[in-house]
Amino acid sequence: MNAFQTTTVQANKPTSGDESKPSFRTKTISMRLTRDELAEVESAAERAGKPLSEWLREMALTATRERPSDPIELLLAEVWAVRHTLLGLFHAGAQATTEGQPLLPESVLKIRDRADAKKLEQARKMLADFVARPAEDRGEEGAEAR
Repeated sequence: MNAFQTTTVQANKPTSGDESKPSFRTKTISMRLTRDELAEVESAAERAGKPLSEWLREMALTATRERPSDPIELLLAEVWAVRHTLLGLFHAGAQATTEGQPLLPESVLKIRDRADAKKLEQARKMLADFVARPAEDRGEEGAEAR
């Protein structure tokens, strides 16, 4: 068997006369996944209580329809940047004090710029990690019944 397994998600096949319906699904998408990736995707669909094709469709459409700058994502990015900047300033300040030197304005700007450069990527990673966790770990109600 290959290192990749092909999974084809087929939409409903039209019967004659159904093709004129605008909301009828007639297209398919195919992808290759490793065994581990497939198990991960199947597990996520199962946790959501949905068939694999429905879960994949929802995930694809949600990702497609999301605005590039979701307000929650932006807020989390800013919170992350503040946290990263504060920790960086505390560290740089302590190091400067230990060395008997002042904390230079250029150092402060570098710390801020580093935080700004990484904040959106880190926010997206945190959100993706959160969504990938089982519902029980996220504290969602009703997760025990699943």
